[in-house]
Amino acid sequence: MLKRIISLLIVMSLLLGVVGCGGGSQKSEAEAPAGDDWKIGILTGTSSQNEEEFVAGRELVEKYGEDRVIHKTYPDNFTKEQETTITLAMNMAADPSVKAIIFCQAVPGTAAAFEMIREQRDDILLIAGLPQEDPAIMSELSDIVIDTDNLRRGETIMELAHQMGAKKFIHYSFPRHMSIELLAQRRDNFQKKADELGIEFIEVSAPDPMGEGGIPATQQFILEDVPRQVAEHGKDTAFFSTNCAMQEPLIKKVLDEGAIFPEQCCPSPYHGYPGALGIEIPEDKVGNVDFIISEITAKVAEKGNSGRMGTWTVPAAIALIRACGAYAVEYAQGNVERQDIDAFVDFLRQEAGDILVQTYKADNFLLFVGESQVF
Repeated sequence: MLKRIISLLIVMSLLLGVVGCGGGSQKSEAEAPAGDDWKIGILTGTSSQNEEEFVAGRELVEKYGEDRVIHKTYPDNFTKEQETTITLAMNMAADPSVKAIIFCQAVPGTAAAFEMIREQRDDILLIAGLPQEDPAIMSELSDIVIDTDNLRRGETIMELAHQMGAKKFIHYSFPRHMSIELLAQRRDNFQKKADELGIEFIEVSAPDPMGEGGIPATQQFILEDVPRQVAEHGKDTAFFSTNCAMQEPLIKKVLDEGAIFPEQCCPSPYHGYPGALGIEIPEDKVGNVDFIISEITAKVAEKGNSGRMGTWTVPAAIALIRACGAYAVEYAQGNVERQDIDAFVDFLRQEAGDILVQTYKADNFLLFVGESQVF
């Protein structure tokens, strides 16, 4: 099922695009490259870490060609194999025809890679998507940093859960994720908004997928724990997890138990829902967001849980990577400067629709939030 979804989504951008994914760093504005000798590089996780980011990376290859786009994946256990991630990026930068490198997610090791690349090349465009390292460092070393707006989402997700009837809110995470500044601040915003709305906020520590048991142990924990939590706290309990690999089992068990699921960590109709609900995507419906939303809505209704599960109307990660790729190509072709924030936001809006965008600590650190879709 997973392989089928991947193969179908890879051609998504070819068939139908998704429409409506503070003292800025003072970098020198190198001249944008010109000529036809250009490539861009992108590093994403594997399909087991985040299917959509992998698919979006492959989409760029399909759209622009293997002679233009180099797509590599960092190790599943990226926290312990940062040297591999750095080496992959350095190998890309060693090719003088590579004019831009995109990381999504910008996992640990990205900052070191960008610093080493910048020491060797002052012309290359460096974009960090969904960063996991210190925001101040990432904004200094990157030309553009882009993330979903986890500050706003700390409020909007809790408000949506409240509208869905939540009396309690389960937050699954683990210490590694809670050491990430924006995720920790989102958790704090969850707590504050929950208190305002009279919702009991409950933190549950789940196994880290980078730990000894890996992703299988994390997923098995979710499958077993959600029924326990519903038995203890009732069906008017909302569930949220900070980890991509947890989304499919979490959606499956929340729906089975008739509980509440307002949004994924990386909101998208494709993130976790098709696999959890057993939805097949016909070839003529690939890229048709209205189709997948309709299918999810029907599956949720069959289980009698309408109005209690949601996501965003657009796939956040896919929209983000498409925008990064389009901007990188424009830079490589000499059509935009290296750090044209307004132009980048225009590309993002083309892919993600009517989004809200704000900066975080630096003018080149961008956060965006999309529109909710309730099934």
